Amino acid sequence: MNEIIKQINDIVWSPALIYLCLAVGLYFSIRTRFMQVRGFKEMIRLMFRNQKSDAGVSSFQALAMSLSGRVGTGNIAGVASAIYFGGPGAVFWMWVMAFLGAATAYVESVLGQVYKEVDSNGQYRGGPAYYIEKAMGQKWYAWIFAIATVIGMGLLMPGVQSNTIASGIQNAWGVEPSVSACAIAVVLGFIIFGGVKRIAAFAEVVVPFMALGYILIALVIMIINVQQIPAVFGLILKSALGLEAGFGAVLGLAVQWGVKRGVYSNEAGQGSGPHAAAAAEVSHPAEQGYVQAFSVYVDTLLVCSATAFMMLSTGQFNTIGPDGKTMLANHIPGMGPGPGFTQAAVESVMPGFGASVVAIALMFFAFTTIVAYYYMAETNLAYLNRKLKLPALSFVLKVVMIASVTYGGIKSASMAWDMGDIGVGVMAWLNIIAILILQKPALACLRDYEAQRKAGKKPIFNPDALGIKNAELWHEIAKRGEAQPEVEAKKLKEALNTR
Repeated sequence: MNEIIKQINDIVWSPALIYLCLAVGLYFSIRTRFMQVRGFKEMIRLMFRNQKSDAGVSSFQALAMSLSGRVGTGNIAGVASAIYFGGPGAVFWMWVMAFLGAATAYVESVLGQVYKEVDSNGQYRGGPAYYIEKAMGQKWYAWIFAIATVIGMGLLMPGVQSNTIASGIQNAWGVEPSVSACAIAVVLGFIIFGGVKRIAAFAEVVVPFMALGYILIALVIMIINVQQIPAVFGLILKSALGLEAGFGAVLGLAVQWGVKRGVYSNEAGQGSGPHAAAAAEVSHPAEQGYVQAFSVYVDTLLVCSATAFMMLSTGQFNTIGPDGKTMLANHIPGMGPGPGFTQAAVESVMPGFGASVVAIALMFFAFTTIVAYYYMAETNLAYLNRKLKLPALSFVLKVVMIASVTYGGIKSASMAWDMGDIGVGVMAWLNIIAILILQKPALACLRDYEAQRKAGKKPIFNPDALGIKNAELWHEIAKRGEAQPEVEAKKLKEALNTR
């Protein structure tokens, strides 16, 4: 079974997908005139706006929900895996993927906002399935994406997160993975049975706390090892460009693993970000585009970099050669990819506490990601249920996901990662093709938003003025002057149901 899953993973994550992710990021960076650089100040300004309604969450809550999906085990165990298989140079390619991926995240998130809907509970829903159907007119494609996301987010990917939590707890405190898995399942059930509002409230509190706390720990370790920082930068850059003899054998793998783990971590192009983006209450879709682009920076340039610098500055990492046998770096003999390297790095500076600190960080990082996965799977299930009309499927999803988390906590790490990679890869293939076809509305929104800001106006979205069709919700929003948050979700729902 393990071998079959590995072979499927190799097919999904062929070099074609690796270079497609990079090429699409570069393409959208050029098309948006590098909005990820020009718009940095605007990202910060928009992030702390607190506009929300009964139908939608605030921009900050949407950012937190998105970050809860992006910031997860990939930021700790994923970085360790990238360095293990691709050498320190893989970190450089994670940075490249984040910089270019910010533009990709902008495009997909704006599309999520433009084509969002109000569901049967009066809450905003959106994502690739919605914009594929409305903008492309291909319902069959939208259904394929929705089904792939329900399977990927609900069944394949949660196991990676629970497995990493269980591994970190076992390393720190010797708790059996089965016990940890059951505990994760119980807490997850409490959160996901509470609905999207509880998910948003949970993410708003936990995500900023966990990210800032982890980065502060990394800064302390970097300050203690400050004399090593220039050497770490040099090692990363030389390894990425093939100038470090010791890691020359894995130059191609540095690109592959850097991009692969970069996409797994920051999710730019994967199609997960638009789900959280669509839930936000904004007056113009571009606002969430800016905010979601910033989330990619937080995930990779801050949190992933924190992990990488802790490992490399303390020398707590291994790198295996392309043959899968020869060790190019073997600082911790016998240790394979996983959270153990990060725990060893912190332990080297905080003896007796390091493993526990990382285990706690993993619990927060990975658990919030599992919660975000549920929200995205539920959103796609809601899309499918517009036709299926089977409310019981929501309960089935909850049960399946809880079972997946329990099983994932006790199965092998390699199998868990392969299954997770398959879920990420399939979604990325489907979504990247879609946003390449559907890019025009997102680019039009950027030009419109910038023009209104330059004219000193509060940007208000009018799809008709931009020639954007099938954005029905925005017509209802405009009628009620909803660029103010007073709109009542119930009225929106009733208006849409009578169309």
